[in-house]
Amino acid sequence: MKIAVNCWILRNKKIDGIGNFTIETLRPLISSHPEIEFQILCDKNFTEDYFDFPNAKKYHIFPPYRHPILYLFFMEVVVALFLKKYKPDLFLSMEGFLCLSTKCKQLPLIYDLNFEHQPQNLPFRNRIYFRTYYPKFARKAIRIATISEYSKQDISETYKISANLIDNVSCGVKQNFYPLNDELKKQTRNTFTQNEEYFFFIGSMHPRKNIVRLLQAFEIFKTKTNATLKLILAGNIFWGDESVQAVISKMSAKNDVVFTGRVSDEQLIHLLGSAFAVTFVPTFEGFGLPIVEAFQSEVPVICSNTTSMPEVAGDGALMVDPFNVEDIAGKMILLWNDPALKNELIEKGRIQKNLFSWKRTAALLYQSIERCVKL
Repeated sequence: MKIAVNCWILRNKKIDGIGNFTIETLRPLISSHPEIEFQILCDKNFTEDYFDFPNAKKYHIFPPYRHPILYLFFMEVVVALFLKKYKPDLFLSMEGFLCLSTKCKQLPLIYDLNFEHQPQNLPFRNRIYFRTYYPKFARKAIRIATISEYSKQDISETYKISANLIDNVSCGVKQNFYPLNDELKKQTRNTFTQNEEYFFFIGSMHPRKNIVRLLQAFEIFKTKTNATLKLILAGNIFWGDESVQAVISKMSAKNDVVFTGRVSDEQLIHLLGSAFAVTFVPTFEGFGLPIVEAFQSEVPVICSNTTSMPEVAGDGALMVDPFNVEDIAGKMILLWNDPALKNELIEKGRIQKNLFSWKRTAALLYQSIERCVKL
């Protein structure tokens, strides 16, 4: 069997959500199926050894596409010609884009439909492209893979596609997240907060991550408790969003808010593992990986009660209405005042984390591939 895999998402050296999913899922998938020939479609600048297995070959294809017009050219000309020449049994697209003109069977990963429900959070040209072409991709696909039961039902209902044609392959968590010892926690706090405890957020801070309400909730928390806790936010603010800065400028507790920008993998492990709690309150998530990473690190979680997050968190997190600032603040105060609750959440998180692994996700994706090829 030959499978062509669109890994164009890895053109960006700053690997985030979909890029991490691509790497962590494809590595065990490729290594555990030596009988399959994997054709990795990637950018000419992609030189990493993530997929250096005997049964995987890289194809550096042109051009790099960074604009919706080039998306179309790439998929309908470059990919179409590749599929016609090499004749794979399946085209697996790790970022969901498909070729509408090919007869080759295609399986997209569609992580979520945030662009359908909150289009205002995307740049205009991307919004138009996604909302125009993803419905076409969904209808063109022989099957669809996604990462949560929420996204599965959402894709089915939004695009009027049978749920029987959509596979939830879930997500995993990197094993390098682990509970830190007291000395490492102290070193991390000394580096970032002058040895003060802190709430922690990690993510690419575009509007759906709900940073404005998190900041407002933190201000209420500080006012009502007089606690010395700080709030650390790790990640880049996207698309020139000025709303975060506007809120910060009005906060009396602004000196207790720390923006780290993008952090290394090692820094992330230490920042997350040293936190008093993870506060992850987006308005929309296809999965919510920081929740499981916190469970792995044995750190309690406050997270949103919307979209996919309740199924990911189970009973291992304090759930909040992400649109209700008072609710977010109230749960932060509750956790601060109740050490027994904190320990209870950590214990429940230890159990919940066992539901997720990249090996399991790779196995589920392979099952989806088998279903496609047999059709």
